[in-house]
Amino acid sequence: MALVNFTSHPEFLLLGLMDGPDSHPLLFLLFLSVYLLNALGNLSMVVLVRSDGALSAPMYYFLGHLSLVDVCFTTVTVPRLLAILLHPGQAVSFQACFAQMYFFVALGITESYLLAAMSYDRAVAVCRPLHYGAVMTPWRCAVLVVVSWAVAHLHSLLHTLLISALSYPSCAPVHHFFCDMTVMLSLATSDTSTAETAIFSEGLAVVLTPLLLVSLSYARILVAVLGVRSAGGRRRAFSTCGAHLVVVSLFFGSVLSVYFRPSSAYSARYDRLASVVYAVVTPTLNPFIYSLRNKEVKGALKRGFRCSAAPQAV
Repeated sequence: MALVNFTSHPEFLLLGLMDGPDSHPLLFLLFLSVYLLNALGNLSMVVLVRSDGALSAPMYYFLGHLSLVDVCFTTVTVPRLLAILLHPGQAVSFQACFAQMYFFVALGITESYLLAAMSYDRAVAVCRPLHYGAVMTPWRCAVLVVVSWAVAHLHSLLHTLLISALSYPSCAPVHHFFCDMTVMLSLATSDTSTAETAIFSEGLAVVLTPLLLVSLSYARILVAVLGVRSAGGRRRAFSTCGAHLVVVSLFFGSVLSVYFRPSSAYSARYDRLASVVYAVVTPTLNPFIYSLRNKEVKGALKRGFRCSAAPQAV
């Protein structure tokens, strides 16, 4: 089947956020601004974590990798979206479409597992503060990151192979701004039941596993915090988790609303808007949520600005 797709060279016509032949320059400027803000915020966070010794804790190690994933995540989809907003109806080759799907799925799953690793880190910090250094060793943190990347790419490869093996019309309109799994399945002309069953069962495990880990971590945190008698102690414990909890809610809430709802409730417009939330908005907000609520990150930013301004003052 996959060989048939490659030899017949089917193309897909990405219609973007709006169905129609009109260009949208104002939306183009909006998404360009968001993309540049995303790149600035996330790349700055990566540089800060790697260059500032005060951000050597495991939490910031995970945050650096999360920021790297976020800037790659938006780069997979937003440049194409920008082109569609100016020139609607972008034709995408079979190979380019499924390459985009592969990296989008891989980076999305990597983000979910990194968020789970960060929740585990927060649970250890709150529930076992005296043993935090012994539990969250550099080796263990590195293993959690490597496993997140490896599991994500293996799952993405399986999803991509299953969907790309289906048959497609020679030129099919895609009512989306990128090649999403659900949309590609709806375009297939061959039987999709086997692929849908495998993808749904495996995808359910992929998404629910990190979500379950996050839930268990925060359940432990809640029990530990409720055991603290002083209001100040509870406030400090919650403050270490507040930013992460906001990010987790935005990401998993939008993902679940798109991929895990009855097919009878399918809406192309809703899917596109929800996809903007977890593929564009959330990755852009992540570094700002963490920096605005974290004194150590704000301190590292100030030191970075002072260092960059020092040569000019001389």
